[in-house]
Amino acid sequence: MQLLISDANILIDMEEGELLRLMVQLPYKFTIPDILFYEELEADHPNLLAQGMEIMPLKSETLLHASELITRHRRVSRYDCFALALAHREDCPLLTGDKALRIAADSESVPVKGSLWLVTLMVEKGLLTKDGARSAYKKMEDAGRRLPWKEAERLLGSV
Repeated sequence: MQLLISDANILIDMEEGELLRLMVQLPYKFTIPDILFYEELEADHPNLLAQGMEIMPLKSETLLHASELITRHRRVSRYDCFALALAHREDCPLLTGDKALRIAADSESVPVKGSLWLVTLMVEKGLLTKDGARSAYKKMEDAGRRLPWKEAERLLGSV
């Protein structure tokens, strides 16, 4: 099963759209760096682990790499650099919708997937209907999430 490392914004998108429990049914192992969970997400999103997310401890060499990334990519938060360093170490895609992090991942040769990819995949795999996806997108939009809504609709039309 392929590993996917997530940053915080993807998980918040999925939580706002009430899609987290469906997302973890996809044929992937969804993981977040331990420091990202404990320092940034746990207080406001304690249910992530109960819903199927896993945390992965950062080894010393990954922390060192994250420190280098923080220096190299000044527009990317330190927590996002932890996720990027872990995805690089594990040689797997990074889940993010953050533009600066996407640019940094591209420069580090780490493939990136986003919320639209996840929702489209849920529809393709039969976990979610198109109407269910539209409803989830509406919840995300109402919660102030920023996604390319026209692109979301275009992707749903092609499934």
